[in-house]
Amino acid sequence: MKKINILSASLAMLVFASLNVSAQIKLSDIFKKVTEKQGTTTAATGTPSTFEIGQGIKEALQIGVSAGADRLSLKDGFLGNLAVKILMPPEAQKVEKTLRSIGLNKLCDNVIVSLNRAAEDAATEAKPIFISAIKQMTLTDATNILLGNNDAATEYFKRVTTAQLIQKFSPIVTTSLNKVNATKYYGDLTMQYNRLPLVKPVNTNLTEYVTQKAIDGLFIEVAKEELKIRGNLSSRSTTLLQKVFGYADKKKI
Repeated sequence: MKKINILSASLAMLVFASLNVSAQIKLSDIFKKVTEKQGTTTAATGTPSTFEIGQGIKEALQIGVSAGADRLSLKDGFLGNLAVKILMPPEAQKVEKTLRSIGLNKLCDNVIVSLNRAAEDAATEAKPIFISAIKQMTLTDATNILLGNNDAATEYFKRVTTAQLIQKFSPIVTTSLNKVNATKYYGDLTMQYNRLPLVKPVNTNLTEYVTQKAIDGLFIEVAKEELKIRGNLSSRSTTLLQKVFGYADKKKI
């Protein structure tokens, strides 16, 4: 009987010790998580250094321009996005209206689809140009963008990349227009229209038109991404972005 009591007491002590260790582990885990959270909060606040501002802006812009360019380079990236969809050139919109009125809808639709396909092809070349512009950005540029207007980054890209984009896009657009038969479709459309009596002949440089519209569309998407990172807290996915843009929020109050 005495041995049984001793065994029972030993088991009870073991169970108690096990529970105590388990409780300590759980408390340790909780303390660790709270400490980590406090550390993250502290790291995400305060005044960032000039270097941190530069790195934060570059990180945010690289995420933004990559997302925008990738969306537009997909099939229907332009055609399926009403904000950037390329329509008939202004001088050809009267042509489109006239030809649709006489039942040539398919011809008009073919032209519009092919113009957008050419822009989608060109958009695949945009990301490297934007990334290069980000890498060359000075700390002064970064600070001005961070504390500037909501479109400060977009305006920066317009200033430093437009010439490169035109140079890069033009041959791609020309090749793509021919590949998707845009030149043929547009030629057929204008030929049909120019045959009508008493109309002023229409001639459009499709390469210039589509190249410019493709670039305009890219900047629209870049502007969307810029607004997202400035105004949407959930888009600030790293401690650095939280700190840099949190600082900008305070400066603008």
